[in-house]
Amino acid sequence: MRTETLRVRGMSCSHCVQSVEGALKKIGAEGKVDLASGSVQVRYDETKVSLEAIKSAIEEQGYEVQ
Repeated sequence: MRTETLRVRGMSCSHCVQSVEGALKKIGAEGKVDLASGSVQVRYDETKVSLEAIKSAIEEQGYEVQ
């Protein structure tokens, strides 16, 4: 398992947390959103899901991954 911390712009509430964490779960990754720092700690199996797929899943929810 690999862990990455991504900076994500546009998250501000519990709905944002649910959207991002839910989108990651659907593609087989685990996410933990930290609203205060504007980041998401993602844990995933790189043999099953790519970092690009993770970024795309977050961006599809309307957020900007930096």
